[in-house]
Amino acid sequence: MTLRITLSAALAAATFLAVPATAAPKTDLTVGMAAQDVGQLDPHRAVSTIDRTVVAWMYNGLVRFKPGTMDPTQIEPDLAEKWESSADKLDWTFHLRHGVKFHGDFGELTADDVAFSLKRASDAKTSAFSADFAAFKSIEATDPYTVHIILARQVPSLLGLLTNYSGGYIVSRKAVEKYGADFTRNPVGTGPFAFVSDTPNQSLELTAFNGYFRGEPQLAHVSYRYIPSDSSRDLAFQNGEIDLVYGKQDQAWINRIRALPNTVVDVFEPGELANLNLNITAKPLDDIRVRQAIAYAVNRPELVKWQGADTARPGQSVIPAGYLGFSKDVGLANTDIAKAKALLKEAGYPDGVTIKVIHTQLPQMLGSMQVVQAQLRKAGINLDLQVVDHATFHQQIRKDLSPIVYYAAARFPVADIYLTQFFHSASIVGKPTAVTNFSHCDVADKDIDAAKTEPDAEKQVALWVEAQKKIVATACAVPLAEALQIWAHRTDLDYGYELKASLSLGPLLTEATHFK
Repeated sequence: MTLRITLSAALAAATFLAVPATAAPKTDLTVGMAAQDVGQLDPHRAVSTIDRTVVAWMYNGLVRFKPGTMDPTQIEPDLAEKWESSADKLDWTFHLRHGVKFHGDFGELTADDVAFSLKRASDAKTSAFSADFAAFKSIEATDPYTVHIILARQVPSLLGLLTNYSGGYIVSRKAVEKYGADFTRNPVGTGPFAFVSDTPNQSLELTAFNGYFRGEPQLAHVSYRYIPSDSSRDLAFQNGEIDLVYGKQDQAWINRIRALPNTVVDVFEPGELANLNLNITAKPLDDIRVRQAIAYAVNRPELVKWQGADTARPGQSVIPAGYLGFSKDVGLANTDIAKAKALLKEAGYPDGVTIKVIHTQLPQMLGSMQVVQAQLRKAGINLDLQVVDHATFHQQIRKDLSPIVYYAAARFPVADIYLTQFFHSASIVGKPTAVTNFSHCDVADKDIDAAKTEPDAEKQVALWVEAQKKIVATACAVPLAEALQIWAHRTDLDYGYELKASLSLGPLLTEATHFK
């Protein structure tokens, strides 16, 4: 009997060893980003693509866009499980989920954290998005799970301001007070992934937050690698060293990467509209004829052709196409080099003019600006590009150090936010209420302000259209092109949703993201 049992066990063991074990699913994601480091991990200051993408993996809002979308009609509960508002939309009450935890040892999310976060987002000293919250009259935690918001006036989309985007992110009050100015390098949120470390010129490391209220993430670890060189980043992806890669908004790149085995190229909304913002108070741009000459020298179809049909479309106004309030009938100038030269001569520059411009080394933005530089040169306008790293670029343009600012951006898809941030006088850089008005434009203030409180939808849209016409006529900014978001990933990576759009400008990593 003993011998029989021993032989049976040996045969069973041999059979087990002969059958190869199924490999455990991969759980570590490596991302390749065109950067040397992040600029801000404080979500209320995160403005660049580099920062926005990773911040979205760590934080939540009271509400959220359904993953993979940017459709305001699909906004759904997030940290708040329900809400109600008064008939006039000025009085709102949000009821929080119970048991939501912050990363680390910062405890449970309460209404006090929400009130603190939204007040912080509305303060220009602590937020890049304070102008969005100008209509907030009061924000109060009425009990540990209830937040009461009163508006001084109606806003086009209150829920849009409270999504998992820009100023809508909720931070831990205890963490902000503990870390102070160092909070930007010690981020604490409630999202599916928690901060571990940041090593400049190397990577940002995140770990799965097992206490995430939507469920434990299927990815265990995310390494956000900084690879500023296009060729190095592409080679790392081709060699299988990274699973998800930031792409170039360039047709040749898309075609080349699509040809790689086991690869998917993601092309998704929003289209980031690139404008040349012209400081109307700085010489020689204080002369409208010089600004108009720039407008006539720009060749949008040529720029789109250079970027590629899959990734770009011509700018049609000073706000992106598809936004509520957008109009393509705003009087944009068509390319006319002879007219541009004549305007320069009339302005006192018969031999042309040179303008120093600070610009980012971020590859796709630099390439596009170099195309614009070549276009303007044909009219005698020489842009002397001072190229700096992306974080420095953002710092310097906000100090009003560049008379021309090439800025590509997407915002919540309602005209009000874009017009307010880029073209209202309250948002002029250098002011306490500054946002991104690099042109010092103020010609459309009355229309922008009136639209904020206009109850009639048709009249509201008409005011937004009139604002666009005035901004174009004054040549505060020259629209260039809208570039869609381009990333690529391995076929074994499943986002857990269909990626059609992402306002964080990168694929959203959720608890459902996994390797197949």
